[in-house]
Amino acid sequence: MNSGTALSRKVMKAQSPGRRRWRQFKRSRRGYYSLLIFLTVFTISLFAEVLSNDKPFLVMFEGKPYFPILVSYPETVFGGDFETETDYQDPFFQELLDEVDGKAYFPPNMHYYDSINLSIDGPVPSPPTWQNLLGTDDRGRDVLARLLYGFRLSVVFGLVLTAIGTVIGILAGALQGYFGGKTDLFFQRFIEIWGAMPELYLLIIFSSIFQPGILLLLVLLSLFSWMGLSDYVRAEFLKGRNMEYVKAAKALGVNDVTIMYRHLLPNGMTPVITFLPFRVSASILALTSLDFLGLGVPPTTPSLGELLAQGKANIDAWWLSFSTFFVLVGTLVLLIFIGEALRQAFDPRKG
Repeated sequence: MNSGTALSRKVMKAQSPGRRRWRQFKRSRRGYYSLLIFLTVFTISLFAEVLSNDKPFLVMFEGKPYFPILVSYPETVFGGDFETETDYQDPFFQELLDEVDGKAYFPPNMHYYDSINLSIDGPVPSPPTWQNLLGTDDRGRDVLARLLYGFRLSVVFGLVLTAIGTVIGILAGALQGYFGGKTDLFFQRFIEIWGAMPELYLLIIFSSIFQPGILLLLVLLSLFSWMGLSDYVRAEFLKGRNMEYVKAAKALGVNDVTIMYRHLLPNGMTPVITFLPFRVSASILALTSLDFLGLGVPPTTPSLGELLAQGKANIDAWWLSFSTFFVLVGTLVLLIFIGEALRQAFDPRKG
């Protein structure tokens, strides 16, 4: 009896919708490997400070460990004369280490995203060399470091903006679809008016009033990013509220919040999940476009759009446009492949 029960549980677990959709997703090799590549590259970018930095991640001085990427140490700590932060690439610092047989362990790429290479002989932007593998921009900053940090910023921005827009879109669409009537009519008229507002002009106005930054962009773009998703959630809730199990739950006295959360929301999550990669790619493209136009993050912030603008201003510096174009297009292509695989996995006709 127990063995039969355990076997039936395993069969039910193997046939669960989540596992079935995951197997269907893995059948799409292009989407599955795109997900692995995207997660691998994004995980690597999370450790950008350890991979690309003008400070060593570990200094052994007089037998004691120091961690410059975490703590700012004055030069006097290592036997220098000044109270200012240590310049770890200064030959004088290396002389101080040699006096006590110390050792500094630098990242593979010894450049931070805002550090300027002062040892460049020619004009900037300078072409790729062994010191700057992807060259420098028009201020002498390492392109590889700015790409690594800019990619991380773009992906994190896209994920956060997608999460905010998804939550607001689900709430708005659920309220419209479940209650209907005047609630639905009010929200639809509000969306029509709100969607007709010139988003780009608002960004230009607010950018001239406030200091441009990530937080300002998140707030402004979140005001408009939820409307497209709310229509799909509204349609799912409109269809589901007339189902027999919903009517039975209402007859048993179950409150509206419980019905929406436990019964209707799981069935209405299919369009939300399938559109997530496309929404992330749209958010990344929006940030890149605003940075390209000079309406995004401050100039010192690493940004893919700012590198594209530099490539446009310096046509001869092909390494600026080519490397940024490769990173941006590669990211968007991976997200599109992931979205296509998710759409196939959640397609009921292929279940």
